[in-house]
Amino acid sequence: QVQLVESGGGLVQAGGSLRLSCAASGRTFSSYAMGWFRQAPGKEREFVARIWSGGSTYYADSVKGRFTISRENAKNTVYLQMNSLKPEDTAVYYCAAGGAWASRRVSDYNYWGQGTQVTVSS
Repeated sequence: QVQLVESGGGLVQAGGSLRLSCAASGRTFSSYAMGWFRQAPGKEREFVARIWSGGSTYYADSVKGRFTISRENAKNTVYLQMNSLKPEDTAVYYCAAGGAWASRRVSDYNYWGQGTQVTVSS
């Protein structure tokens, strides 16, 4: 069992930056693939980025070059650095943990955090 708690959301102007953190419980954090997803009002949850245990990363085209996912296994924490934020990035952001090769599908992930709100004003 893994419990995930996100933090770092907030209100920021377009062009600004935020860093989201996701703290995980459990001693096997390093073996999980970790992902970030987001969900805007009235829309389906969508993939943002994922990182495998070895550090391999993959991004949605909409955030590539602006967002960076990273992890600190010693701290059981995964991060999402978000730069050059746009109003269309406004959503609730969710952290998720999945099997070693989890990628961009919601169904790849078994454990989810409660989400943190990110609002980007124009």
